[in-house]
Amino acid sequence: MPEITLPDGSKKAFPEAVTGIGVAESIGAGLAKAAVAVRVDGEMRDLSAEIAADSAVEIITRTSEDGLEVLRHDAAHVMAEAVKELYPETQVTIGPAITDGFYYDFARDEAFTPEDLKRIEARMHDIVQRDEPVVREVWDRAGAVDFFRGQGEVYKAEIIAGIPEGEEVTVYRQGRFVDLCRGPHMPSTGRLGRAFKLTKLAGAYWRGDSRNEMLQRIYGTAWASNKDLRKYLHRLEEAERRDHRRLGRQMDLFHFQDEAVGAVFWHEKGWTLFRTLVEYMRRRQDAAGYREVNTPELMDRSLWEASGHWDTFGENMFTSRTEDERLWAIKPMNCPGHVQVFKNALRSYRELPLRLSEFGKVHRYEPSGALHGLMRVRAFTQDDAHIFCTADQITEETDGVCNLVLGIYRDMGFDDVVIKFADRPPRRVGDDRIWDRAEAALQQAMDSMGLDYTHNPGEGAFYGPKIEFALKDAIGREWQCGTLQVDLNLPGRLGAAYIGEDGGRHTPVLLHRALFGSLERFIGILIEHYAGSLPLWLAPRQVVVATITSDADAYAAEVLGALEGAGLRTAADLRNEKINYKVREHSVAKTPVIIALGKREVEQRTVSLRRLGRKAQQVMSLDEAVSRLADESQPPG
Repeated sequence: MPEITLPDGSKKAFPEAVTGIGVAESIGAGLAKAAVAVRVDGEMRDLSAEIAADSAVEIITRTSEDGLEVLRHDAAHVMAEAVKELYPETQVTIGPAITDGFYYDFARDEAFTPEDLKRIEARMHDIVQRDEPVVREVWDRAGAVDFFRGQGEVYKAEIIAGIPEGEEVTVYRQGRFVDLCRGPHMPSTGRLGRAFKLTKLAGAYWRGDSRNEMLQRIYGTAWASNKDLRKYLHRLEEAERRDHRRLGRQMDLFHFQDEAVGAVFWHEKGWTLFRTLVEYMRRRQDAAGYREVNTPELMDRSLWEASGHWDTFGENMFTSRTEDERLWAIKPMNCPGHVQVFKNALRSYRELPLRLSEFGKVHRYEPSGALHGLMRVRAFTQDDAHIFCTADQITEETDGVCNLVLGIYRDMGFDDVVIKFADRPPRRVGDDRIWDRAEAALQQAMDSMGLDYTHNPGEGAFYGPKIEFALKDAIGREWQCGTLQVDLNLPGRLGAAYIGEDGGRHTPVLLHRALFGSLERFIGILIEHYAGSLPLWLAPRQVVVATITSDADAYAAEVLGALEGAGLRTAADLRNEKINYKVREHSVAKTPVIIALGKREVEQRTVSLRRLGRKAQQVMSLDEAVSRLADESQPPG
C-alpha cells in the first residue's frame, strides 16, 4: 500500500502499486490530461511506470519546463519516425531536446531540401493523428547491438556498444519505429499535439568531432499550444529582422572574411561605436577606483602551465614556437598578466583592494561551426578587471561590482537581468577545501546583498565559482554577459603575496570581473536589442545633414560645423539626388537624425529635423537644434 506525498505536502494512499497516470487521475481529470511524465523521489519517469513503495511524487505537465523538454524529445522521435517512413535508407543517430525545440542528426547520401522538410512535417502530423502507443522496453545489450546493425543503423549500434557495462539498455517503440532512449516519453504520439514546426537544416559532425563524417541535422520547435508556437515563430521573425550580421552590413559597421576566421574587420563607423563603449566604460571604472593597465598578448608557455590554463584550457589556445625552441601562447585570458603586475612591487595590506582593469585583446580557438558573427568569435576584447583583496573584503567588493554592472546595464537599456550562481565544474584546479571556502564566500556575499539568483551547477570557471549576469533583450532572449569569480587558487599558484598587518606574507583573494564580457559580443547584443536603432549617444553617426538643392550647400557646411563644434558625430550628403532617396538610404543605415536643408531653411536659418522611425519633421532654429541634440547625445552619467 504505497503512500504518495505530493508537492504541497498532502498524502494519498493506494491499495496497491500505482502508475504516474493513476496518481494524476486520482487528483483530477484536467491534471491527467495535461500530464506528460512523473517525478518519483526526484527521478523523471514515464507515466506508465509503477510506484510500489512510499514515494514523493510530482506530476509533470506539458506547460512546465520539464514537461516541455519531454514534449520536445517526443517531437524528435516523431520526426525520426517520419524520416524513416519517407526515406527508409536514412540512418538515425542522436536527437535531443534543446532550448525552444529539438533536432535529430541523420546519415543520408542525398541532401535534404526545404521541400523535404515540408513532407517530413506533414508525415509527423499523420503520426500524431495515428496516436501510436509509446512503449518502453529493456533489452539485452548484445541483442540490441545485433538488432540495430540488422536494421542498417550502425550509429545506434555504436552508441549501444559504448554504454557502460551494468547500465540498463532501454528502447522506445512507437508503431514500427524503435529508438534507443533513456526516456521518459509520453504515453502515445497523439499526446504531442500539433504545435510543432521544422525550422531549418544544418550540417553536424558525428559526435561533434570534425574528424568524423558529416551528418545532416534537422531542427524543429515544439510547444504546449498553438498560441505558444505562434508567439515563438513571431520571435524568430523578429530575431531575423534584428540579426546583427545583416544590420552590420546595412550600417557599414564590420565584416568577416576567410583570411581571418573568427576575427572582426571593424569599419570606421563600427570602430566608432566600439570606442564609444570603451570611453563610457573607462569613465565608469575610473570613478569606481579601477587602475587601467595593459599586458602582453604573447607570453611563454611556462606562465600558462603555472596558472593551470595549459592543462585545463590548452586546446583552446593559439601557440607559436620560435627558433630558440620557446613555446609561446597568445593569451586567452588576462588574469595571469594582471597577477604579474601585482607581483612586480612589494604590496601592503593598505593597498588592498587593488583593482586592475584592462581592455585586453584575447584569442581562443573556437570550432569554425560554432562561430556566429560578433556573438562567437576567436579574437575579442574583454573589459576585464581583477580585484586583489583580503577575505574580509570579498562581500564589500562583490557588492561594488554588482552595483556597477547593474547600473551599466540600465544605462545600456537592459532593465531585466537574470543572476545565477555557478559552482565548481568537473574540470578544475585546486582541492575541494579551497572550493568550499570560495563558494561559501561568494554565496554569503550574494545573500548579504539580498540578490535574487538561481543555481547553475557545475558551470563555474576552472579556478573558482562565479556570478553570471544574463540580460534579457527586447524580444525576451537571454544573453549571458558579465561575470564575477572568486579565485583562491590562481594567486597562490603564481606566487602573488602581500604583507599583512602582522608583518607576514599572505596570499590575496582574486576576484575576476567582466561587465560587458566580450565587447564584440556586447555590440552584437546591442544591435539586436535596438534593431540597429541605437540611442543617440551610442550611434556611430548621429546626424546626417542632407541638402534638397545645391543652393543649400554653403548653409549645410555651416550647420555641419555647428554640430561638430557641439561634439556631435556628423556627415554631410550633398549628392545630386532627391531628398527622399537620401532619407531612405540614411534610414536604412539607422542614422538617428537627418537634417534636411532647402531654400526655405537657408532663407530662415532653420533646419528640418527628421528622427529615425518617425514620419513627422520638426522645424526649428539652428541654435535650438544644436543645443537640443548636444544635450540628447550626452552619455549616461
